[in-house]
Amino acid sequence: MTGGSGYDAFEGASELLRALSAPIRLAIVSELAEGERCVHELVDKLGAAQPLVSQHLRVLRGAGVVRGSRRGREIAYALVDEHVAHIVADAVSHAGEGS
Repeated sequence: MTGGSGYDAFEGASELLRALSAPIRLAIVSELAEGERCVHELVDKLGAAQPLVSQHLRVLRGAGVVRGSRRGREIAYALVDEHVAHIVADAVSHAGEGS
């Protein structure tokens, strides 16, 4: 494929897949598919350290996958687009088919 907007779509898809390339980020997206969560809720559910979860949330925010909104003293994170949850669920399902 040469130039044009079609290739731009592949660039955007590549950036999305790069943002989703870490297992913990896939787990975060899966959790957020169930509804918005604060960092401490993700830490509890994933069993990961708070600084690690926060770092991966920054990557996902930078890629436009999640957004944060203030909930009192905390920030609640949610998916920007539910399509991303479907991509992650399909990838996890596909990976499990070989087992």
